[in-house]
Amino acid sequence: MSKGPVLSADTDCDVEHPSVLPRELQMTTILVVDDSSVDRTLACGLLSQEAGWEVIQAADGKSALAIIKEQAPDLIITDLQMPEMNGLELLAALRKTHSHIPVVLMTSKGSEEIAVEALQAGASSYVPKRSLSTLMVDTLQRVLAAMQENRKHSELMNRLNERTESFVLENDINLLMALSRHFQSLLADAWGLDRTDRLRTGTALEEALLNAMYHGNLEVSSELKEQDHQAFYALADERRLAQPWIDRKIHINVWLSPQEARFVIRDDGAGFDPAKLPDPTDPENLARPFGRGVMLMKAFMDEVTYNATGNQVTLERKRFRV
Repeated sequence: MSKGPVLSADTDCDVEHPSVLPRELQMTTILVVDDSSVDRTLACGLLSQEAGWEVIQAADGKSALAIIKEQAPDLIITDLQMPEMNGLELLAALRKTHSHIPVVLMTSKGSEEIAVEALQAGASSYVPKRSLSTLMVDTLQRVLAAMQENRKHSELMNRLNERTESFVLENDINLLMALSRHFQSLLADAWGLDRTDRLRTGTALEEALLNAMYHGNLEVSSELKEQDHQAFYALADERRLAQPWIDRKIHINVWLSPQEARFVIRDDGAGFDPAKLPDPTDPENLARPFGRGVMLMKAFMDEVTYNATGNQVTLERKRFRV
């Protein structure tokens, strides 16, 4: 929640508010962005009638960014079509610097295609301008309620003491990718990892899972992939549906605490001698298929170890990496 409004110079939304409020009584600040003074005044007037809402305004995207830089609002409702910086450009800028602030669009006739693009880019919802008086307040209430629920969920996950999960998967790449995304979401909730760190961790896990499927259970060699990419995947697809490979599974065990995570991935294949694993940091191996996956795992995790038979890998990382 914000500590108080930062009113733009042209504001006509006068709001009285105490300077100090308990957290549960703090005001919700909403920024209205529109180059039309008529539409801006209408939106501002409708929102100002809601108890607990402070309303500020800006005439375009650039003015909005200047206000947000001084004090970020809790929610932004913006027109799409504006000079200087339109609503889509404002949304793109906010995704880089204030991605936690939900953005609701005000759409006029003829801006439907841009609205779809903005929703795909991360906008939370939209309200047609012709329906501001009937839809805007309800829409913003729903967005704010969802935001509050997400905050409570994050607070709950920050109090996580320990979590364990166990999976047994078939040799299905779609399931493996879904599991990687699940792990990324799990770490995002529990640790608050940013997008880049989540993707790096997800990449390491995907490499380990794919190795377990292709090289472990299906026994398709990296040398074949290096020689003939298509032949590598064709053989893998063939073996997925044939004996003895079809009955082999991938076993995953996860342990998560507030400070550490451990992922143990085991396949049902014959394994290999880990001592013979090529050095992935050797420049000669960087571009080769068998070196890339191990290099990524070791780069993005704190520790990567294999069991003696090579059919199980353990990836460990700490929440705060040195």
